[in-house]
Amino acid sequence: MPRPLWSGAISFGLVTVPCRLEAAVERHDVSLRQVHVADGGRVRYRKTCELDGRELHEDEIGKGYELSKDNVIPITDQDLADMPLPTAKAIEIVAFIDRASVDPVQFGAGSYYLTAAGQVAAKPYVLLRKALERNEKVAVAKFALRGRERLGLLRPMGDALLLSGLHWGDEIRSSTELTPPETELTDAEIEGALALMDTLTVDSVADLDVTDHYTEALHEVIAAKAEHRKPKPAGGEEAATAPVVDLMAALEKSVADARKARGEISPDDGSEATVHEMPKPKKTAAKKTTAKKTPAKKTASKKTAPARRRKSA
Repeated sequence: MPRPLWSGAISFGLVTVPCRLEAAVERHDVSLRQVHVADGGRVRYRKTCELDGRELHEDEIGKGYELSKDNVIPITDQDLADMPLPTAKAIEIVAFIDRASVDPVQFGAGSYYLTAAGQVAAKPYVLLRKALERNEKVAVAKFALRGRERLGLLRPMGDALLLSGLHWGDEIRSSTELTPPETELTDAEIEGALALMDTLTVDSVADLDVTDHYTEALHEVIAAKAEHRKPKPAGGEEAATAPVVDLMAALEKSVADARKARGEISPDDGSEATVHEMPKPKKTAAKKTTAKKTPAKKTASKKTAPARRRKSA
């Protein structure tokens, strides 16, 4: 069992819950070493002291703050542990907010499970989890980890409590400079996008059947090199990279492809996607504007499907 990353307590009001912090995710990345191309020798980084040139072991290396080039103040682990910081040994809950009000862009790196430290902590731990579940709130908390104070979000995850890192408000860039210019869209184009979204909708991320194909391909490359053979060719078709000329045609084909992938259309029935086959979206588009009718030149393709759509609309 991995060692806890942190030990302390959750603090909200006068309630204290002794707990430990443990990693909630694990990585499956393939580790690649740096090697000398000419002879395959490993490239290693050695930690040496710039004063005497001696290579150092980990237990000989500490931390320090550089005031100037010739003046470094040593900082020990005990100095960090004794900092006059309320969150050094406590996860301080500062507020409770609605779960739906959290913008995903605020989530930062790191998710951690909080485990109750002993039987005494079990009751207040379960109390906090059940209270969060019942009123659909999440707790915004401050905590110190790995050398700095962080902002986090505390929420139920199954029978446990999960602490996810959050970005501070001043760390989030404004999107104003990145947004595209105003663009006119027809109601048909918006309804087509809604139909495609409806076709691709699932209840949760857990329902998705997705695979890390990059890691699989990298394992195949390594195995092939070790066995002195060529890697097996990748299956499936390459995604089209051509620019979209006819937006409606692209939406219709996307809907048909998604329905085939879900088994709603037989892949060998030879049917072509048309506007009339698009499933009706569950929700209508937001308040319709009296958009100017775009002349026929807006559709670059000569396909008749968009014309039938306008006629029947």
